[in-house]
Amino acid sequence: MKVGLVSLFSMLLFLNIGLFAQSDIPEVTIKTLDGKNFNTSEITNDGKPVILSFWAIWCKPCQKELDAFNENYADWQEETGVKIYAVSIDDSRSTARVMPLVNGKAWEFEVLLDPNSDFKRAMNVNMIPHTFLLDGDGKIVAQHTSYFEGAEYELYEKVKEIAGVK
Repeated sequence: MKVGLVSLFSMLLFLNIGLFAQSDIPEVTIKTLDGKNFNTSEITNDGKPVILSFWAIWCKPCQKELDAFNENYADWQEETGVKIYAVSIDDSRSTARVMPLVNGKAWEFEVLLDPNSDFKRAMNVNMIPHTFLLDGDGKIVAQHTSYFEGAEYELYEKVKEIAGVK
C-alpha cells in the first residue's frame, strides 16, 4: 500500500511539474522604474532564455541573488544571450526606494515594479526570491525559491542547456 501511495504521489508531482514547465507567463500590466506601463507579454528575448526574478528591497537573499546575477550578467549575455528581468514586489509605499537601490548597486538588467502584486499573484509567487527560467519561446522550464551562494551557477547551467551552449 505504501509503495502504491508513493508511486501515485510521484506521478502526480511529476505531472504537475510537467504541466507547469510548459506554461506561458500570464499577461499583466506592471510598471517600469520610470513609471510607464509595461505588459508582461513583452518579457521576451528573441528566442533566447530569460531569467525572471521576483524580489523586494527588504529581502537580503533577493539582493544577494541579484548581485550575483549582475556580477556575471555581461559574460552570461555574451555566451548565451540570456536576458534578466527583476520584478520588485514592493508595495506603493516603498517603490520610491527601489530606483535608488538599483542605481546604487548598478544592476545592468531590466527592473520592473509590481506594487499591487498582480503579477506576483498571477505567477503564484509565495516566497521570495522566486526565480523562473523561460526558454526561447517564453515557456517556464525551471524555477526556484530562496538563494544560497553558488545557486546562480546551477541556474546558469540550465540557461546554457536551453541556449544550446556547452
